[in-house]
Amino acid sequence: MKIELWAIGKTSAPYLDTGIGIFEKRLKNYLPFQFFILPDVKLKTTDGVLLRKEEGKMLLSKLQIDDYVVLLDEHGKQLDSVELAHWTEKRLASSQRRLIFIIGGAFGFAPEVYARAQEQLSLSRMTFSHQMVRLFFLEQLYRAMTILRNEPYHNT
Repeated sequence: MKIELWAIGKTSAPYLDTGIGIFEKRLKNYLPFQFFILPDVKLKTTDGVLLRKEEGKMLLSKLQIDDYVVLLDEHGKQLDSVELAHWTEKRLASSQRRLIFIIGGAFGFAPEVYARAQEQLSLSRMTFSHQMVRLFFLEQLYRAMTILRNEPYHNT
């Protein structure tokens, strides 16, 4: 199974790009992984509902029917690092070809995207910028891989 992380919009902070690059490279030692930055929707409005709808159309158009879709969402299920490792291991053993994690834009996800997703995960009860979530999630996914291989990263 291939794992992909999709995020809407570019990262504006160079330190985040550096950290993302580090964990993206590390993850590729464990599994087929790709990180995709999808373009911001260009509308002349700040209407969150309309922006979510247009982002939703874009996301849904890129998904394949057999993709397993997980939204990284503040209202999703919370797992600790060990639970995430076991959750990931179960997903990797499934028959889907792609496991896609999606980080939405600043206004979240459209109802149609929630309806398409199989699951929602939350990194914390705290709110993080959607740009920082990229780095935090990649680090946690890398940590999950080291837990599954019983490597020392998790305990250092």
